[in-house]
Amino acid sequence: MDTDTPLRILVADDHPVVRKGLAALIASEPRLGLAGEAASGPEAVIAYGRLKPDIVLMDLSLPGMSGIEAIASILRSDAAAKIIVLTVFDCEADISNSLRAGAKAYLLKDVPTTELIDCILAVANGHRCLAPAVAERLAEGLNAQELSERECEILMHLAAGKSNKQIARSTLISEGTVKFHVNNILAKLGANNRMHAVAMAIKRGIVHVGPAHDLIKW
Repeated sequence: MDTDTPLRILVADDHPVVRKGLAALIASEPRLGLAGEAASGPEAVIAYGRLKPDIVLMDLSLPGMSGIEAIASILRSDAAAKIIVLTVFDCEADISNSLRAGAKAYLLKDVPTTELIDCILAVANGHRCLAPAVAERLAEGLNAQELSERECEILMHLAAGKSNKQIARSTLISEGTVKFHVNNILAKLGANNRMHAVAMAIKRGIVHVGPAHDLIKW
């Protein structure tokens, strides 16, 4: 990295206030410079191709294309792209999927200013960064046994509040088999009961609660 040339930063976030705040932070730091802004996933991909910034600060919740999809798209066109996720989401699934897509760092939006700047500089120099809370969440995920496809399906029905009989009818398996899968789910998640299993699955990002009773997204 040329220490005499400010790093060019692309900010991708759908909230104007956040973009304005990050732009002000970048302007206050001599080692950084604002390359551009994007308010959606597609805008971020297009802006990256046009501006070729040194670093991208990427939110995950973007219209048109998720931040994770945008990361993957950018990396397909430029394997050397350096992207830092800056988001409010700290579930293990979002973290893992972001890093798997190619993000070099994962920070939460409550990160202190100095730590954000330090992370930008570190990533520019080829390092990776994780917020402490993010690293802790990843560790939780590593300690949890992976659910099978059928167990994930059963868990979806549990989250919808269905009984074993209703789940058996929906999945075309016996109630005894449903009970077997439910017991496996509880054991793998370390849950005390069905409701606890659903709560833990939501917390870890295995299932997501959507708005207006659009309960499950996979």
